[in-house]
Amino acid sequence: MTMLTWRPMRVADLAAVEAIAAEVHPGFPESAAVPAERLALCPRGCLVLAADAGVVGYSVSHPWLAGAAPKLDSLLGALPAVPGCWYWHDLALLPAGRGRGAAAAAVGLMLGLARGAGLGHVALVAVGGSAGFWRRMGFVAAAGPDVASYGAGAAYLVRRLGDASAQ
Repeated sequence: MTMLTWRPMRVADLAAVEAIAAEVHPGFPESAAVPAERLALCPRGCLVLAADAGVVGYSVSHPWLAGAAPKLDSLLGALPAVPGCWYWHDLALLPAGRGRGAAAAAVGLMLGLARGAGLGHVALVAVGGSAGFWRRMGFVAAAGPDVASYGAGAAYLVRRLGDASAQ
């Protein structure tokens, strides 16, 4: 069985990230500039899931404003001087990266990034029917931004660092 490992994303990984995004999230297209900008702004928040055969997944995150979410396919320009949460912009896994605990491991990594940044929670927008998975990982619905740019059924969810499930 191939070993899967989350590692820091590199600029050289961006082509693989774009290909994975196109395959996993065809209904949520974003310009290649989006993950490239996130990587430039917050390298510690951008990871790839590496396997023997190459990159089979990625995670993009960064500090952001509490109760807010960047619109889909938008550039940030800069990170906030005083962030209120760790924002998980995207998680995408090819079939070769699924079913082996990689997503749950990514949750732990995101919680660690939030703790390390002194932030009290991780926030995300669940899309494409993924809210059930996120709820199993300890995320709950929260009042937040207009997430219409993410499509019908999108939900703003948060996971407080004190929550015990899925740690």
